[in-house]
Amino acid sequence: QVQLVESGGGLVQTGNSLRLSCAASGVAFDRYVVGWFRQAPGKERDIVATLSRSGDTTYYTDSVKGRFTISRDNAKNAVYLQMNSLKPEDTAVYYCAAAGPRWGVVIAPHEYRYWGQGTQVTVSS
Repeated sequence: QVQLVESGGGLVQTGNSLRLSCAASGVAFDRYVVGWFRQAPGKERDIVATLSRSGDTTYYTDSVKGRFTISRDNAKNAVYLQMNSLKPEDTAVYYCAAAGPRWGVVIAPHEYRYWGQGTQVTVSS
């Protein structure tokens, strides 16, 4: 059974940092494109960042470029999202996800096969 479990969310002030972690089990993680998504109340779930199998290709949504960094450790079956210079508009539930074995990066949520349960990130002004 495949499980993705996020951790590291919390309440921080504007300008501070958080590091989200996602631990995977039951899947050959190194074969999967991974991504972080977020969903704010009343809004759709949107891509934040995605990372290729080898870690050499990334995609970031424009609003987080230069502030967030996605990384992975295939030996540990883990993916991370380092979030710096947080803003109130970053407040959302953050989800990690794994897409099927493929090359490159994957942006569309419907192409991701496995999802975590989400972790809340709240940035106060």
